[in-house]
Order: sequence, then C-alpha cells, then structure tokens
Amino acid sequence: MKLRISHRTVYRYQQPIRNLVQSLRLTPSVFEGQRTHDWQIDVTGGIRGPGFRDGAGDWIEGWTLRGPAEEVTVSIEGRVDTRDTAGVLRGHREIVHPLTYLRDSPTTAPDPGLRDLAQSVQAQDPLDLAHALSRAISDAIAFRPGVTQTQTTAAEALALGEGVCQDHTHALIAVARLRDMPARYVSGYLHSTIDGEAHDAAHAWAEIHVQGLGWVGFDAANRSCPDERYVRLGSGFDASDAAPIRGVAMGSGAEDMDVRVQVEEMAQ
Repeated sequence: MKLRISHRTVYRYQQPIRNLVQSLRLTPSVFEGQRTHDWQIDVTGGIRGPGFRDGAGDWIEGWTLRGPAEEVTVSIEGRVDTRDTAGVLRGHREIVHPLTYLRDSPTTAPDPGLRDLAQSVQAQDPLDLAHALSRAISDAIAFRPGVTQTQTTAAEALALGEGVCQDHTHALIAVARLRDMPARYVSGYLHSTIDGEAHDAAHAWAEIHVQGLGWVGFDAANRSCPDERYVRLGSGFDASDAAPIRGVAMGSGAEDMDVRVQVEEMAQ
C-alpha cells in the first residue's frame, strides 16, 4: 500500500515562551514491512540538531527554537510504501535485549485485576498465548474515546472497561509481561480500521516478543495484527517513553495542543 501522511501538531502558549527544546521520534522505522520516501520534518522557527539511531532502532532528532514564540508547529509530510508481514517485525535492527521489556512502568504496573486476567488466559504455545491475551484485552476494554486521560494506567482502564488505543496497549503490555513475555508500546499511524473506516489520529499498538519468532505486533483496539494499513514510528516501555514528540518549553503560562493527522492511500 502506498500511503501519504500529513501530521501537524500545533502548540499555543498563553504567555510567549523563551526557548524550546524538542526530541522527535517521527521518522518511520526501517524494516521489511515499510519503505519511506520524501519524508520531511519541520518545526516553525526551529533549528534542526543532530540525529541518531537509539538502541531500540528508532531515529531521534533534536530541534531547538529561540523565542519569544506564542505558537509552534511541528509538521510532517511524507510517503511510505507498506506491505503485510502478518505483524512480524522482520529486518529491524536494534541492540536492546528483549528481556529488558519485562520491566514495568508506572502506567503498565499490574494490579489484582490485571493479574487475574493474565492468569485466566489459556493457550497452546507462546504465539497462541499472545493472540489470546490480545483478544482478552479487546473483550475487557471497549473502545470509547474521551473517557480516559493520557495519564490513565492500564489498571484504571481495565477497571473502567473503556478506553482508547493507548489504554488497550498499556493493558496488553501489562498482561503479557505478567506471563513472562516481553512487551512494548509502539507509536505510529493507521490508514483505516479493519472495517475500512478512515483513521484520523496518531495510533498505538503493542509488540510482544514471541520465542522463536521475534517481535510481533498486536492492535487490541482493532482486534488485529499490524498489516499494510499501519506505519511504525518507534517504541518504548509505555506511551510516555515512545512519545513521538518530547520537549521542554521555557516560559510560564498554560499550553494548548492541537493534533491533525491524515493518512491517505495513493494511486498505484
């Protein structure tokens, strides 16, 4: 699938900021399932700093901006060719050992509810277990935007029984780790849901390390594994660690953020 992606994040500040430092994880991953073309990142008024590929294989680049500034726009325009690898992350270079991802974070820390759910799932082998855990999270947490916050934990989302892709991903990571399967958070884009409905926001899913197969993606929010509709950006222990944009603005006053994402299929 040939996808054209447009992604804009606009920060508006109540009081002009003096300076801004950002770390951007906004470049598509390099693996057999996707090939990137004409990828442009821009920060209005910003100066691009050095970039590097981290131990997880993600490309990170720094930007700085000298104020005063009342508004800053981070924009991405690009094209990616994708193909279905049945969710398996093939050809991705990284040096972080998979067992590192057995470590909990504040948003994926287990509680009795997550422990009970993790132990209730039966499976024939590790891959079957990963699929069964993903289905269990899909059944336990209904997709409902607006009921959770960015700080909502996996335990809170499970108790509520509702949430968005971030909540499904945190909960799936938690139960996989409880079954001794390394799991991590992946940020990226989704062209459309499995029923063909266009997806107009950034997306997230989990990767679970399956012995003998490697990292495999599971999108519990859409009851599927990533295929050619997905574009992978980067990964981390949780949503905060895998955030596409991280930064510090020097100034006082409140900040407002507006995010617009468009993923279109291009003509062959």
